[in-house]
Amino acid sequence: MCHYGRRGLPLQRCRARSSALAYLKHLFLSLPDAIPSADQIRITTSLKSQKGSVWTKNKSIFEYWEVEVTFRVTGRGRIGADGLAIWFTEEQGMEGPVFGAADKWNGVGIFFDSFDNDGKKNNPGVVVVSNDGKLLYDHQNDGSTQALASCQRDFRNKPYPVRAKITYYQKTLTVLINNGFTPDKEDYEFCAKVEDMVLPSQGYFGISAATGGLADDHDVLSFLTFQLTEPGKEVPTSDAEIPEKDKEKYQEEFEHFQQELDKKKEEFQKEHPDVQGQPADDPFETVSDRELRQIFEGQNRIHLEIKQLNRQLDMILDEQRRYVSAVTEEIAKRGAAVSGQQGQVSQREIDTVVKTQEEVIKQVNEMKNAMADTLRLISGAQHPGSAVGVYETTQHFNDIKEHLHVVKRDIEHLVQRNMPSNEKPKCPDLPPFPSCLSTMHFFIFVAVQTVLFVAYIMYR
Repeated sequence: MCHYGRRGLPLQRCRARSSALAYLKHLFLSLPDAIPSADQIRITTSLKSQKGSVWTKNKSIFEYWEVEVTFRVTGRGRIGADGLAIWFTEEQGMEGPVFGAADKWNGVGIFFDSFDNDGKKNNPGVVVVSNDGKLLYDHQNDGSTQALASCQRDFRNKPYPVRAKITYYQKTLTVLINNGFTPDKEDYEFCAKVEDMVLPSQGYFGISAATGGLADDHDVLSFLTFQLTEPGKEVPTSDAEIPEKDKEKYQEEFEHFQQELDKKKEEFQKEHPDVQGQPADDPFETVSDRELRQIFEGQNRIHLEIKQLNRQLDMILDEQRRYVSAVTEEIAKRGAAVSGQQGQVSQREIDTVVKTQEEVIKQVNEMKNAMADTLRLISGAQHPGSAVGVYETTQHFNDIKEHLHVVKRDIEHLVQRNMPSNEKPKCPDLPPFPSCLSTMHFFIFVAVQTVLFVAYIMYR
């Protein structure tokens, strides 16, 4: 099924190969430490010095393409290593030093680098590196000398799987990242873009990962590839890529693999009768797990609430800018009118602007109250180590304060512009504050304090 691309891209997006994990064994070639299972492929386990990769068995014949990869990188440590890479190369990769794959590749690699080798504190990050088959990857500098584009994203230990969408269309490579904080699968953020990139017309897709002195589990949950074509061009059917005989052979291999897996399960149950019939995972969550889940849920609600508030505030500020611009133009047009009439019109316009500003402040206060309610809902689940939501909240309120400061400055400029030169705006005087304590009472209080202090010293 084909449909037009999102975000106004002039292309059609047609599913050419869906790597449902039931068929991963048939579509992918696994190397060293990769372990396939019923719902994912573990590229490397959280053991030291592991390397693994999976590669498509058939070459991709797409001129332009898009891949969507869903993966998890989890580890017990505060930092992890080494990372995961998504490849498109002219030849199938072999085991090597570049995140588990061979060096001097011909194509492009998108590296999810977990470990900070160069000590610049810019990891975890995403780096796009192209190679013509002659360059050696600069691992000690995290590829910074060879990177065509990069962005800093933390993809480790997220509550939801991290998603990467990589698009190559008309010699432009674009990388979008879903950071794994929300269950929304389409909540992508821009990461990197490389223009004028020439890649092989045909090649293999692959995923590799590696661990070093530190170790993470690198799991791939799904890998989808799509062909991108311009509207009106003929799109080959998906059946034309895999012959019917190969499909039957793949199906037989999968059934054989499934039978072997069932046999191993039966053998395990015979060897461990005490766990037979019990679930593999503990159905009860611990206190720490519950607190962690509440933190993630609270951060998710803060994220969605702030996005909604940001959209509303943008609409209010756009409306305010249009109104101020219209008032300014109207005042400029009437500049040649009688001075008395001009003063009356200008004052009336200024009064209207002031009323509008009061409405803006009222709406902003309502949004702040809504944010305060959201923060109160998750106040019991906040953790000292979870600073993402707090940072985003502070940042957005700083933006709100900055926008209001700009509006206030524009209003002051309008008032000074339309007021006669011999008059200056005066602010009302504040009423005197009443005295809360008389002189007599103060001296009495000092005397009592002195007596008590002397008595205490004598007692000691």
